[in-house]
Amino acid sequence: MYRSRDKKIIAGVCGGLAERTGIPVTLIRLLFILSCLLPGPQIIIYLIMWILIPKAPAKHY
Repeated sequence: MYRSRDKKIIAGVCGGLAERTGIPVTLIRLLFILSCLLPGPQIIIYLIMWILIPKAPAKHY
């Protein structure tokens, strides 16, 4: 799994999840935002994923 270079707004974590699962990136982002309304460590998990998941390799054309 990689963080997306193309479908990113902040760090590409949601874009990478979307590319990996085949779920639309908009749905992943919406679910993440809605999950932040619930108590829990969602922001911390996002930050950890930002640090641990490498950025996708650059595409060479």
